[in-house]
Amino acid sequence: MLDLSNTEAQNRIIVALDCPCAQALDIAQSLKGRASWIKVGMTLYYAEGPAIVSAFKDMGFKVFLDLKFHDIPHQVRGAAASATRAGADMLTVHSLGGTDMMRAALKGAQEAADEASMQRPVLLGITVLTSMSQVQLEACGINSSIEDQVLAMAGLAQGAGLDGVVASPSEAASLRQALGSDAYIVTPGVRPLGSDMGDQHRVATPAQAFAAGASHIVVGRPIVASADPVSAFEEVAQSV
Repeated sequence: MLDLSNTEAQNRIIVALDCPCAQALDIAQSLKGRASWIKVGMTLYYAEGPAIVSAFKDMGFKVFLDLKFHDIPHQVRGAAASATRAGADMLTVHSLGGTDMMRAALKGAQEAADEASMQRPVLLGITVLTSMSQVQLEACGINSSIEDQVLAMAGLAQGAGLDGVVASPSEAASLRQALGSDAYIVTPGVRPLGSDMGDQHRVATPAQAFAAGASHIVVGRPIVASADPVSAFEEVAQSV
């Protein structure tokens, strides 16, 4: 087991609030002073827009805005700039969009950060979604193993200048070896022992994910669906 202090663990757990706005705000309010990171995904952002990012920032959280940009470079440059202006501390783009698209995201984020005299958000490349199995990957016409595909996408992301990647805990060890000690490796598909796997295929416990090389883990439903989200978050932090 990787032995993290409770504070360090809390700083490396990203709570995914993929739920209605009122519930998300209530949970965030209860986690103030405990959690450092909140993830805002498509469900919440498309319902509430940039205001939800501002609300979490006002509470003192860092915001992982996980919108997985994947479009032509011009559009992604503008989207990354808009997300940076909204206050995002971390953004995602699909590595499959290619080097030019990822570089455009970096450029848009940096331009917006410079305009506001603020730090550029961390940019992460999505490799292979944690909900995908080998069969599903091959159905998309990709005949590589999942691990090989993840490493290929990670190499593209690193070559484009991104700060790190998103991948399942199953690939974290290989990614840490390939990308080096400074890269962000953010792992969704993290479930405490006994939790429902939901739609995830490649999962691990929080301790396993950190021990494999994850810099941050994303935990959503085990906390959000709990009758006591604060206790659920604390249990995850204490488990590592």
